[in-house]
Order: sequence, then C-alpha cells, then structure tokens
Amino acid sequence: MKVMVVGKGGREHALAWKLAQSPRVQQVYCAPGNAGTAELGVNFASEPHEFDRLIRFAKKEGIGLVVVGPEDPLAAGLVDAMEKEGLRVFGPSKSAARLEASKVFAKELMRHADIPTAESRMFDHPEPARRYVESRDYPLVVKADGLAAGKGVIVCNDTAEALAAVDQIMVKEAFGPAGRRVVIEKRLDGRECSVMALVAGRTLLILPPVQDYKKLGEGDQGPNTGGMGSYCPADTVTPEMLADIENTILVPTIHALKRSRTPFRGVLYAGLMLTAQGPRVLEYNVRLGDPETQSLLMRLQSDLVDFLEAVVDHRLDQIPAEQIQWDPGASVCVVLASQGYPGTITKGKTIVGLDEVKRLSDVQVFHAGTRNDDGRVLTDGGRVLGVTARGTTLAEARRRAYQAVELIQFPGMVYRRDIGVPPPPIASPAYGD
Repeated sequence: MKVMVVGKGGREHALAWKLAQSPRVQQVYCAPGNAGTAELGVNFASEPHEFDRLIRFAKKEGIGLVVVGPEDPLAAGLVDAMEKEGLRVFGPSKSAARLEASKVFAKELMRHADIPTAESRMFDHPEPARRYVESRDYPLVVKADGLAAGKGVIVCNDTAEALAAVDQIMVKEAFGPAGRRVVIEKRLDGRECSVMALVAGRTLLILPPVQDYKKLGEGDQGPNTGGMGSYCPADTVTPEMLADIENTILVPTIHALKRSRTPFRGVLYAGLMLTAQGPRVLEYNVRLGDPETQSLLMRLQSDLVDFLEAVVDHRLDQIPAEQIQWDPGASVCVVLASQGYPGTITKGKTIVGLDEVKRLSDVQVFHAGTRNDDGRVLTDGGRVLGVTARGTTLAEARRRAYQAVELIQFPGMVYRRDIGVPPPPIASPAYGD
C-alpha cells in the first residue's frame, strides 16, 4: 500500500516514521513534508490547502490511505473533498472539525451535552466583551473563536490583562479572522493534560494520556506556544481518572456530535484541566497533537496502519483495546525552537549534530520546521525539531532526550530544560471551577 501524510510538522514526521515501519506500506509520501520526512519517503511539493493538487497526485500515484495531520485542511474540508473523489482518508469531516475550528461551537456542544467545562460567555463585539470582563471578580481566559495555530488563547491574571486581551484579539486583530468572535471563560486551576482517542461513530479507543508544555519558558512562564515538549504516559492521570474522562467527557462528546448529524471519525483530542472538582475540558482538537504525537508514537509497538484503517472503514468496534500494544516504559519529547518563537523568527540557520544523534539508541529526532539545501539541513520555522527518547522510566527517557539535545546546535536555538518534570499545579486553588 502507498500512504500519504498531509502536513510538514513534527507530528507529520512522526506519523510518516511510524507508517513506514508497517510491513503493509510500500511507499510513504508527504505533502509537503520536511527534511526529516525526505529521509523516509518522497516529499510532494504541495501545501495542505491545495486540495486539487493533492487529490490529483493521490489518484495518479494510487494512494491507498491519506492521513491528514494539521487542523487547517480538516477545517477547510479536505477529507470531504478527497472522499468525494473515492480516496480513503483518515480524519473528520469539515462539519465535525468545527469542534476545533470554532470554540463557540465547542462550548455550545458542551453546554447541551452537560460536559464539564469552565463557565463562559461568547461575544462578537469588543464593547460587551469589555463590560463582561469588568463585571467578573475572578481571573479569566480570553480565546479567539477560530484557528490560531495554538496561540489564540490568553490566560489572564486580572481585569487589566483580560481587557488587554480583548483589545489584542478583537480590535488589533492579532489572530486575524479567528478573533472576530471570542470566548471569555473563568480560569481553571489545576494541572493540564491531553487525552486522545481514535473514534469511529460511537466507538472509541483511548490512547495513553500525554503531558504537554504550552508555555515557552521553564516553570510554565512566558507566552503560549504550539507546544515546547511532552511526555507519555502522563503520570497525573490515574486509571480511575481516565475512566471518568471517558464516561463524562469523551463518550458524551461523540454522542452529541452523532445527535447533531455530524458523526466523528478520526482522532478526538480533549485538552483537560485536572481540577480539585474533577477533569474539565479546556479545548477540543480534531487531530493528533503536536508535540504529543512524537512521544505517543515513540511508545507504540503495534502497526499504526491497522488502527487508522479500522477508523476509516468503520471497523474500530471489531478491534479490542488490548490489541494495541505500547512500550511499558516512558518517552519524552523536547522541542528545539528558533529564537523569537512564537513571534518573529529568522529562517535558514544551519543545523549541526543530527548525524551524531542517529548513533544513540532509543532516540529519534522528528523534524518540524526544516528543509534541505545542498546537503545541509536548515531551519524553516518556529518549532524546528522534536528530540524524542524512550526509556524504561520517565527519568531515563528524559536523560536520553537531553543527552541528544546537547549534540544539536543551530544559531539562536531555544528550548525548555524542564520537559519531563511534572509541572506544578497552578496557584490560587480558590478559583477552581
């Protein structure tokens, strides 16, 4: 079988890496891919929004399975367009992708399905949003309604910060059209984690929970990013808690989508805050997370193709959960970013040390913002590499990951030094939901 991964980040490199290990896969294509995916298969120079080019290429090459990585083409309807042309595609429809593409849609669904989340209000004009902020006596979070590459959420400590966030999103249009509407919600305190599940209709298969790190700096300081690292499994989620998340969040979510005539098929990602009152939904994604995928797939021992096809063909209910095998240890992913990320960056910096890392055992470097240039690997984005390691314990995986990080260099390289250390709960428990 020939497979094609749509996207060019670290998540897509990890997917291509795992798919290439399948004895059933003859060739892996990536569109457009990066310097890392080029080592695994063939990069096709087409951006994820170029639907017609992707469809023509997939039909010409006889692609048996397309896996869509990023959220933007899902929200724009790539799965619908490809299925209309007879292609087999892993990912949700445009209608179901609204769960991530619109925070207003997601909040309304949670309200109707009685899914635990933060108290919130939605606004499409800055003046009533400001009045609402001034009427609250607790910390708030201001979120752009639409897609903003994981950066459209501003966590505020006081009224002044919340008012500034409304101005930044709705007046200054920091996130463009994504900020035409905002969700303003009560800030939840606790510890964040990510739970992902393969979903086909009413059937779901929960994947090991992952801990990711959204803030740029150590100790969860600095601006929000697309993610600076992750580890798996998340030690904050007990089996009892995972069962509670399944029963009170994941199952009601897919049933609510089914009732609204938008059945879900793909990966359902719940970004959660573990509060003193129990898990609460912060956000939904409709695809694998990045960099959560890197640490997750580093532990996967089963053939990924079998499970993706089971979702596409509506056969997930025929696969017992114990059929998916995981390494019993842990994995850690450390993201290396460009100076200035998540703001303005400079591309084209030469990366050295990658060949040395290849000699290490149980370590894999997943490329994100990279490109090849006459035998050199250059930086080509904000998040550049995801250095990922596996170990029998979390501490061992962390040690191996940072051992590899020390071998890699490029001008302006930025990374957190506390990935794999469980983050502390946010202070101010009196503000718990």
